Amino acid sequence: MSDVKKVVLAYSGGLDTSVILKWLQDEYQCEVVTFTADIGQGEELEPAREKARKFGVKEIFIDDLREEFVRDFVFPMFRANTIYEGEYLLGTSIARPLIAKRLIEIARETGADAISHGATGKGNDQVRFELGAYALNPEIKIIAPWREWDLLSREKLLAYAEKHGIPVEMKHKAGGSPYSMDANLLHISYEGRHLEDPAAEPEEDMWRWTVSPEKAPDAPEYIELEYEHGDPVALNGKRLSPATMLAELNRLGGKHGIGRLDLVENRYVGMKSRGCYETPGGTIMLRAHRAIESVTLDREVAHLKDDLMPRYASLIYNGYWWAPEREALQVLIDHTQATVNGWVRVKLYKGNVSVVGRDSKTDSLFDPTIATFEDDKGAYNQADAGGFIKLNALRMRIAAKRKHR
Repeated sequence: MSDVKKVVLAYSGGLDTSVILKWLQDEYQCEVVTFTADIGQGEELEPAREKARKFGVKEIFIDDLREEFVRDFVFPMFRANTIYEGEYLLGTSIARPLIAKRLIEIARETGADAISHGATGKGNDQVRFELGAYALNPEIKIIAPWREWDLLSREKLLAYAEKHGIPVEMKHKAGGSPYSMDANLLHISYEGRHLEDPAAEPEEDMWRWTVSPEKAPDAPEYIELEYEHGDPVALNGKRLSPATMLAELNRLGGKHGIGRLDLVENRYVGMKSRGCYETPGGTIMLRAHRAIESVTLDREVAHLKDDLMPRYASLIYNGYWWAPEREALQVLIDHTQATVNGWVRVKLYKGNVSVVGRDSKTDSLFDPTIATFEDDKGAYNQADAGGFIKLNALRMRIAAKRKHR
């Protein structure tokens, strides 16, 4: 069918990518290398190895990328306080550039001339994977089966699997989820089934990480996060690695019903899509990071970051992590974080994260001698405010005079 000799497949071992593996072997008559990324999805990955071996795959990569994922992708994104369309913490989006990076690395290591993925032609992930891959290797060939084959329904996929002896785990018959899910250390997403009706409330038994706020503990829990250069480095006085930090915040947030989201979002390809998300640890990190910035960032720097954040969020959502404009923004964002050092205390209670304290011994810009409502002993001359206000009102005063002529 083509001159492709070897292809690296992003492989989960599920129905779609198991069918893709066999389809690539049959349609392209090529050798397939499988790559499975452990980014904290919480699933056993060895079955993917066994399924790949069954179909003659000789080069199988199962990589633990959890620390790299949080350190080099999640944390930089959270330094910008990134949210898409006011709500979404980009849990799926931020994992794709790492997977694309590793696909290209493995292609180089194994001498493959193509990569392949299981993203459909309707979604954002095809864009994210492929923009990342082209940015890292402009000559790479990309095979996207969903844009080539006619297996465009679950029934056709199952029929193909049965015909070719591909084992299929019917998860929804074994206590699993009937939804289309994506999970990593930052979040779980749910799509499909009755969520395709935006008027339908999510079923309570859909959620995996979080208890409902109604069933969360009746007593609040206080935790303290320590920050260095904009990243959380210690929890309740104990230093943790990035991946361990996020995993523990997920546990604590999930226990208190924190981080659920039901969202209709605008996909890059043009359609609206309804999804539900659980991001307990990320919800805590966002609130805590803004709190430590509130005492350590200059006002105009903080406002500039807020102005730039929606653009930065769209770049990540749309797949431009490796684009020069995202990298340029990251340099600016990281520069602002040099003084974001200190601690934040938050209260977790029935779905809410409340900041109850924050301070920095080395970089706080909060001056109590000036901000006090008591006698400031001349630290701030209130009479100066009159001229400040009058100058700032000058253009409005001139305009008002013109109106009343």
